[in-house]
Parts: sequence; structure tokens; C-alpha cells
Amino acid sequence: MKSSIRRTLSATAVAGGTAALMMAGIAGASAHVSVDPNKTAANSYALLTFGVPHGCDQSGTTKIAISLPEELTDATPTVNANWTVEKVTETLAAPKKLDDGTTITKRTSQIVYTAKAPLDPHMRDALVLSVKLPDAAGKTIYFPTYQTCEAGKTDWVEIPKDGQSEDDLKSPAPAIAITPADAGGDHHAAEAVSTEQASAVTDDGSQARSWAGLIAGIAGLGLGGAAFFRSRAAKPAAAKAETK
Repeated sequence: MKSSIRRTLSATAVAGGTAALMMAGIAGASAHVSVDPNKTAANSYALLTFGVPHGCDQSGTTKIAISLPEELTDATPTVNANWTVEKVTETLAAPKKLDDGTTITKRTSQIVYTAKAPLDPHMRDALVLSVKLPDAAGKTIYFPTYQTCEAGKTDWVEIPKDGQSEDDLKSPAPAIAITPADAGGDHHAAEAVSTEQASAVTDDGSQARSWAGLIAGIAGLGLGGAAFFRSRAAKPAAAKAETK
């Protein structure tokens, strides 16, 4: 009995330690402004979700300015009721010809979100941009981001040097790695995705699995209940048969 208790306590301690390590990893991963693309294929349209996890030293966030890498010429912001948004443009050093044959002399260099009310430092929000990723498989592109708060600011602009990783940096710039192009080609539907759909594309399917598990559980309870009542009904019938 005692050995069984010791094994149970040991297993509980290991599980608790593992959970603590996992939580520590999650906390570290969410400690800075990050970007989560719903797709990374070269030359495709993607939704980029920028997570704003906290303020500057417990001060509420008032503005987020996301700089676009030079490989991008424009971005379409998704409406967020908590922020106003504007595009900042810059004149190119030389005209640039796009894939569709048009030539541009200016590009969108930055998307600036201004909070209608300061974002509580203990709350998070998500800002979504629709962009066409460059035809540059194997390349990592960076989005230097400037966070302004009621008191202070944080510039998420550091880019790893050779031999460094994001974990080596204090204020890493959000980044995504471009993967080989999809065989099916580009999909322009990303331009029309609403805020609700933008949230859905980052869902890992756990919500659907939870509903499926709940339905299966209810069905199991129903079958178990039916079997129970059938067995109760069968006992009196068997008793009567024996008395005869």
C-alpha cells in the first residue's frame, strides 16, 4: 500500500514539474510581440496575426507600429474595434515593377495601430494583416515593431546575427520563414477574410475536438442508461419465469 502511495506521489510530482516547465516555456514564448502566419508559402496571400501580450513595464499600450520588410509593397489591415489604423507610405529610390506588370514608385512601409483606450498590460490583443508573401522560399523576413505605452516604449527590432537565435535577443523583431510555393498557386481569398474568420484560421482544431468529445460522451451516457433500464426490466421478467 505504501509503495503504491509513493508511486502515485512520484507520478504526481513528475506531472507537476512537467506542467511547470511547459508553463514557463509558454510564458517565455509569449513575452514579446510575435507574428503567427496562417500560411508561409512563397508568392501566396497570408494572414499575419501580431500578438500584443503585455505593456511596457506594467504600462498600458497606446500604439503599435509594424514595419513592413522591403520585400513587401503593401498590407491590408483587418478591422479591430479597439484600434484605429493607418498606412504610412514611402517613396522608392527607383520605380519597381510588380508581377502583374504594373510599376510603382511608392510602397506601404508601416502599419500604425493606435489604441482607442490603452490596452491593459495584463491583457492581450491580436492585430491581423493580409499580405502577399514574396517569391523567396527559404528566406526569413522581419517586421520591426514599435510599441508605445502610456509610460515608456519597447522597440521589437533586434534581428539575429549568424549563430544567434531569437532566444538570444532581448527584443527580437517578429519574423516568418518563407517556405516553397504551394502547388495550387496563389489564393486571393485571404483579402476578404473577416476578423472572425481571421481568428478561426489560427485555431488548431482543439475546439472542434472538444465538441466531438462532448457529443461522444453524451452518446455514451445515453447508451449506458438504455442498457441499465433494459437490465432492470429484464430482472422482474426472469423472476416471474422462475416462479412459474
